[in-house]
Amino acid sequence: MKFERIRNLREDKDITQTQMAEYLYIKQTTYSKYERGTINIPVDTLIRLADYFDVSLDYLVGRTNEREWKRKK
Repeated sequence: MKFERIRNLREDKDITQTQMAEYLYIKQTTYSKYERGTINIPVDTLIRLADYFDVSLDYLVGRTNEREWKRKK
């Protein structure tokens, strides 16, 4: 799975892959592989990304186009 949304969110904030990798405590090459979809992103890293960009996990992985997480009643 290619994570275009993660790349787009990063670019919208004018953040480099290196800066994002430093935030996540990983190598830039690993982060690049996340964006290209050549390796899977661990759940704990997805959560950090969702928190950083203030979006839902479903939005990050393309399950919804709604950025905000909505609690079911």
